Amino acid sequence: MFNIVKKEMEWGHDTLTLETGKIARQADGCVVATYGETSVMAAVTYAKAPKPGQDFFPLTVHYNEKYYAAGKIPGGFFKREARPTEKETLTSRLIDRPIRPLFVEGFKNEVLVICTVLSHDLENDPDVVAMIAASAALTISGAPFMGPIAGARVGFVDGEYVLNPSVDDMQGLKNDPEQRLDLVVAGTKDAVMMVESEAYELSEAEMLGAVKFGHEQMQPVIDLIVSLAEDAAKEPFDFQAPDYSALYDAVKSAGEQRMRDAYAITDKQERTSAVSAAKEAIKAELTEAQLEDPNLGTALKKLESAVLRGDVVKNGKRIDGRALDTVRPIVSEVGLLPRTHGSALFTRGETQGLVVTTLGTGDDEQFIDALHGNFKSNFLLHYNFPPYSVGEVGRFGPPGRREIGHGKLAWRALQAVLPSATDFPYTIRLVSEITESNGSSSMATVCGSSLSMMDAGVPLKAPVAGVAMGLVLESDGDYAVLTDILGDEDHLGDMDFKVAGTEDGITSLQMDIKVAGITPEIMETALAQAKNGRVHILSEMSKALAEGRSEFSAHAPRIETMQIPTDKIREVIGSGGKVIREIVETSGAKVDINDDGVIKIASANGEAIQKAYDMIYSIVAEPEEGKVYKGKVVKIVDFGAFVNFFGKRDGLVHVSQIENKRLNHPSDVLKEGQEVWVKLLGFDDRGKVRLAMKMVDQETGEESVKEDAE
Repeated sequence: MFNIVKKEMEWGHDTLTLETGKIARQADGCVVATYGETSVMAAVTYAKAPKPGQDFFPLTVHYNEKYYAAGKIPGGFFKREARPTEKETLTSRLIDRPIRPLFVEGFKNEVLVICTVLSHDLENDPDVVAMIAASAALTISGAPFMGPIAGARVGFVDGEYVLNPSVDDMQGLKNDPEQRLDLVVAGTKDAVMMVESEAYELSEAEMLGAVKFGHEQMQPVIDLIVSLAEDAAKEPFDFQAPDYSALYDAVKSAGEQRMRDAYAITDKQERTSAVSAAKEAIKAELTEAQLEDPNLGTALKKLESAVLRGDVVKNGKRIDGRALDTVRPIVSEVGLLPRTHGSALFTRGETQGLVVTTLGTGDDEQFIDALHGNFKSNFLLHYNFPPYSVGEVGRFGPPGRREIGHGKLAWRALQAVLPSATDFPYTIRLVSEITESNGSSSMATVCGSSLSMMDAGVPLKAPVAGVAMGLVLESDGDYAVLTDILGDEDHLGDMDFKVAGTEDGITSLQMDIKVAGITPEIMETALAQAKNGRVHILSEMSKALAEGRSEFSAHAPRIETMQIPTDKIREVIGSGGKVIREIVETSGAKVDINDDGVIKIASANGEAIQKAYDMIYSIVAEPEEGKVYKGKVVKIVDFGAFVNFFGKRDGLVHVSQIENKRLNHPSDVLKEGQEVWVKLLGFDDRGKVRLAMKMVDQETGEESVKEDAE
């Protein structure tokens, strides 16, 4: 019934298995990849004909995590998986990026890749396993896919690269100074296609070494996929790339000069209008048959690409007239908005981001329900890209995949410089509103976020800047690396290479390659050029704000932390939360207690914080022998008076310890409710408190007589 093909190998610290022929046999290709006890099923289907008139490649990748994979039931009211989580969206993009360029040019049939996490061992992240499964499924499907690719995760500990570090190691990256890198690299046998990373100020050489290490370590996986395909691949789909050379010649003849003139305009809006006009002029000179040719859009794009790319490589001339390694003019401003906790406007050429910082308390942390467990995040970054930023009308609604991906890239870039939660007990939320865009708004978000947090008084370890690099690689091997690329240079170039970091090192690297020919030499050139660009941008940013402000906004909450013994937590909370509610109501401050005994007290009012602190301290602290306290008489008896002197703690002042003379009865000098100063003499054999008044000046609270109270 089943024609099962199974291949396996030892890879890193676990066994990698690829299996096909048993599950989802009606898909064009289905492979279950298992690494350790993490299993992902990738199913591939593709249309056997393109939609009429379609001039783009409709590839869709969906990565789905099923909670049953980790033996969990989803939270929430409906108790089933609903809209994609951030992790699912990011992993879908992670898989899409390296496989998209490897389909045969001209293939416009719809392709659907669905990756489903079936089992998760809580050690091996399913994202790399899903990438391998998707590559294997595509390779055996018969689709015109020029793979296979493979992926690997790389860590960096004590100067050594680590293959496929555990989920826990990567989850605790920020809190573990030994772990300095979380990098995912994907590539073919000959070339790197994609890099995504979070780093803690690694040098350019260390990052390049990690990419090379990952590419080397994935080679056996590529061989395993090839071995699977030799036994299980379907017949290749009969696809011949359309020959539109005659149409291209006609398009080029009709409008090459017009297109060159249009791309000579430096202003983006004017240039866009001129390019559209050039296309219309070209169409006016074509025949009816040529206008109806489905490859017309491709031919026009090829002409645009040839005009832009030829000038860059041969003449070193860019669209806006800059040199290859020049960053556009930068203007940075901070403190724009009066009521927010921190704000910055970062403008680089025609790209602009307004970034706002909000400081919150522990109640504002994001609760994340993930396969490998539930955890909280106290650093949030949300990126918005409205249509007006590019002068267009269009969809305006919830964030799409691109917005989530760009936000996460900026989040990774800034993570390395944040203060620890113990030093800065705030929840930080950044919102980046992209108000203009013409190239790398994600890197503008990094720069604006750094300035915005400094404006809010967040003590960053160092400012962070980011720059997007581009590449034009010709068939003869000539190439040009571009610093701070424009949107058109990204669209028509061969590489999108984003590097963010401090002056001391890289904190995030994201690379997408559209050609399979990038060499380590090109990457090294790009990294070196990116460092120069990053240092220049940091210098420009420092003109607005060189270091974080020492004072918070008047509207930001203040948070004080205190540590109490864990056995005192119950006393502070009280039965049914009675005590802590009283503290909050009386002081006006927010109080948050964690299981380790760390208490955060938050309020915009310093007096409220102090009041809550004193109330908690009086509950958890122990009175010190020999110290003087102010108390209140709560009960008078024949042999003395009971005084409440320390929180809820009472003690006895014996009649002989009230004054330096004999009293007939304590009520001769004391009455209930009276405030008195008492000295703690100690504790008797039964632990009861012994207090004295006679050696303390009742006016000042200072000891007036030094004598043995015994």
